[in-house]
Amino acid sequence: MAENSKRRTSPGEFARQVRAEASKVVWPTRQETVQTAIFVSILVLILSLFFFGIDSLFGAVVRFLLTLA
Repeated sequence: MAENSKRRTSPGEFARQVRAEASKVVWPTRQETVQTAIFVSILVLILSLFFFGIDSLFGAVVRFLLTLA
């Protein structure tokens, strides 16, 4: 049987590794977070209006085609 080459990590060692990796993370500043949230909100608004318009257009076309039948 093949021997398992991976070494098991103890819970304490795992917690130390997680803490070490988390300290390497570069967290965004408050200003970056606010700017990103505003950008995402504006983009969601624009896309929702776009898809609302497309849906309304297709709905009008389908209603028109159904009146022809």
